[in-house]
Amino acid sequence: MSEYLCSLNVQCDDCFKCLHECMVKAIAVKDREARILEDRCILCGHCTMVCPQNAKVVVSETEKVLQLIASGKRVIASVAPSFVSSFGISNFTTFKLALARLGFTDAEETAVGAEAVTRKYKELLEGGTYENFITSACPAACQLIQKYYPNALQYLAKVDSPMIAHAKMLREQYPGAKIVFIGPCIAKKKEAEESGLLAGVLTFTELRDLFEAKGIVLSDIMDVQLEDGDRHANYAKNYPVSRGIINSFQKRPEGYSYLAIDGIDRCVKALENIEHLNHVFLEMNVCNDGCIGGPCSLKKAGGTIQAACEIWRYVDHEKKTYPVTPDAGKTHVILEADYPRLRTKGRPVSNQEIENVLHRIGKYRPEDERNCGSCGYHTCREKAWAVINGYADIDVCLPYMRQRAETMSYEIIRNSPEGIVVLTNDLKILEINNKALELLGIGNVDFKGRLAADFFNPEDFLHALGEDGNILESEMFLEKTDRYVKLTVTKIPEQHVLFGILKDVTSIVNYNQQLDEVRQNTIRTADEVITKQMRVAQEIASLLGETTAETKVALVNLKKILEEDKKEE
Repeated sequence: MSEYLCSLNVQCDDCFKCLHECMVKAIAVKDREARILEDRCILCGHCTMVCPQNAKVVVSETEKVLQLIASGKRVIASVAPSFVSSFGISNFTTFKLALARLGFTDAEETAVGAEAVTRKYKELLEGGTYENFITSACPAACQLIQKYYPNALQYLAKVDSPMIAHAKMLREQYPGAKIVFIGPCIAKKKEAEESGLLAGVLTFTELRDLFEAKGIVLSDIMDVQLEDGDRHANYAKNYPVSRGIINSFQKRPEGYSYLAIDGIDRCVKALENIEHLNHVFLEMNVCNDGCIGGPCSLKKAGGTIQAACEIWRYVDHEKKTYPVTPDAGKTHVILEADYPRLRTKGRPVSNQEIENVLHRIGKYRPEDERNCGSCGYHTCREKAWAVINGYADIDVCLPYMRQRAETMSYEIIRNSPEGIVVLTNDLKILEINNKALELLGIGNVDFKGRLAADFFNPEDFLHALGEDGNILESEMFLEKTDRYVKLTVTKIPEQHVLFGILKDVTSIVNYNQQLDEVRQNTIRTADEVITKQMRVAQEIASLLGETTAETKVALVNLKKILEEDKKEE
């Protein structure tokens, strides 16, 4: 996490848009979390504007500034001239009164420092020591050069930014005062802290929230214009718009072609070709349309076009109202600055290391490197570099993941133990796996796109189309292969296809048939046994009946003989 920007991973939706949009790839996406790489970040704030989930936010200094004001110290605000377009007012006195209600002791426009910077630029240009000249007013542009285009450092003006210049002037004028910068820029937070000259930075969004919290409504403040006898037209109030620095010169030094480059993509292109340029003055700003397009500017109807018009009208009023003086921006405060090379932590990697990573995601030939940018990096080799440095997960490669998913799906379908048949709604074959080919008795022929009726009876598939439900189950006998199958057909309306699964139940059917035969045989045998048993029982009964009668006769005769013998006695 950066000290000035942070990622809210709870809100992150893994869309990789921040990585796609970051020109310097200062976003690491690991374990499905996007985080900002502070050493690589130039604090352009572009990620905060493109994130659809608002998962990139600026670290607020509001409490820090409020505590500073509450301490009773003299706190002076240095206000960027783009306040005109963000807050919709053209009278700085009104803005000054609003800041006073927040507790600021005083306030001045940063354009006072910008005027001094323009004067310093003019002196350097007239000195003729710069083959090409790059302005140093945008701290994000300076960071871009320091970290990624060190060859351009020789052309970067060794002059303080307007914020630093103004802070130096205010500190000399008000010893012991605490300076707070207010503007639309995130990079100013880092620049201010590293300078040691400012006590804090408020963005325009933070100031707006403060005004709302304190119930301060700018339109309710009396429009008061305080006259200043020493006031003059300050052309440097043009700084927030594209060509604003160029137009801040009352007369531009000759010998240079003056160009304004705004937007980080255009800045990168210019820096990549800087050594091919000759005597070019580059007004460089990483925000589109200049500071009025800054990440913390307040967006309004009309966008940056309307914002630029408001700035131009503000400056025109200056020119018409106040005199132009040749001493504009003159100061004895030293405004020289040094912009050293800044190195990032990412290490160089060998070609073999790159190749090893590419091979792991199925890229063995140059044509395998599609450079589609779906992973967020411009090329596959940039992605491999990020993987080696621990900034990216290796498997976040859309073609690789799609190919792997398709390969796995294909293999699963082809080798499924169940037969799979996929037909279009007009009963043309999209896919048949190996098991289905075996069950249906389809040989080695090209079947894709052909009618299913050319190979088997699709009556059940046709019947499934007319079913109200999505699933139809039936059993069928395949004469061609002498197989019994259970067919389950699923309609997939979104894809306009029928998905059939054929389960071979031949062994079950054969077993059931055998079981039926055994059952019938058992029944017949039981009938025969019963019949035989009945016959035997009847025969036994008959025999028992005859024996009983004979026994009775014998016993009766025996009784008579015994009775007769007794009488004779």
